[in-house]
Amino acid sequence: MSDQATKPLPFHFQFAAGAIAGVSEILCMYPLDVAKTRLMLQVGKGGGDQYKSILDVFTRIIKEEGPTRLYRGILPPIMVEAPKRAIKFAANDTYSAMYKNLFNAEKITQPLAILTGVSAGVTEALIVATPELVKIRLQAKENAGRYNGTMDCVRKIYAQEGLKAFGNGLEATIWRHGLWNGGYFGSIFAIKEAMPRASTKKGELLNNFVAGAIGGTIGTTLNTPPDVVKTRIQNHNPANGPARYSAFLPGAKAIIQEEGFRALYKGYVPKVLRLGPGGGILLVVYDTVTTYMRKNFM
Repeated sequence: MSDQATKPLPFHFQFAAGAIAGVSEILCMYPLDVAKTRLMLQVGKGGGDQYKSILDVFTRIIKEEGPTRLYRGILPPIMVEAPKRAIKFAANDTYSAMYKNLFNAEKITQPLAILTGVSAGVTEALIVATPELVKIRLQAKENAGRYNGTMDCVRKIYAQEGLKAFGNGLEATIWRHGLWNGGYFGSIFAIKEAMPRASTKKGELLNNFVAGAIGGTIGTTLNTPPDVVKTRIQNHNPANGPARYSAFLPGAKAIIQEEGFRALYKGYVPKVLRLGPGGGILLVVYDTVTTYMRKNFM
């Protein structure tokens, strides 16, 4: 592999490539995110008018609310997706170089890949927590008539709950992103090391998709419990009474006691269907864009 192909990109190129990869992924996979949120917000062990499966979510949303509801709340993640995914990859690359220097390592090892992923995830969480809260409020079924779009949602949260409300769920978001990025980048490193080296660009893209999809699945399996707790924390409106959850670990304990351990994986199927292939899409688009940038701008 040539030095040009492995030369680190400047931060602004990393940022742009991550943004393009992130927006590409969300446009393809967003309805699964809506289904995930609806399932995660269901308290209890089933029955009543609760959704029974991902197919039931899609069918009922289209029938009862209209197909456009499958893209309800997409503006906040689109607005934050560029910096979010850009930070995911740019911060990972930046932390990778920093930790190699710090530990005098010639190349990234498995422990360093996990450490850089977790560090990038924590950084990413600080950026996305507030837009995530707005997105969750817009996606929740019970809020269908409460907010008339993104800016109306922001104004009403501020007016009714105060500025501090936009920080709700930050701690659980840090858990969610730290675990996902650590699992994603750490497993990608191991998977790529184990796979046969590709001899063509098409083979390299296939390897990236497979590694990214497996990495996305592992990251999703690790981070679904904090995602469930985060989603419930962020959807809570003080007008509905005191909050049942305040942080990840006590929230997870309460959910297990009240609903059983499996409740921590509500919404897992649409989440993994999105972030498994989505992780592959992210890695392939990011690699394609950065390769183009190195070839044409460096």
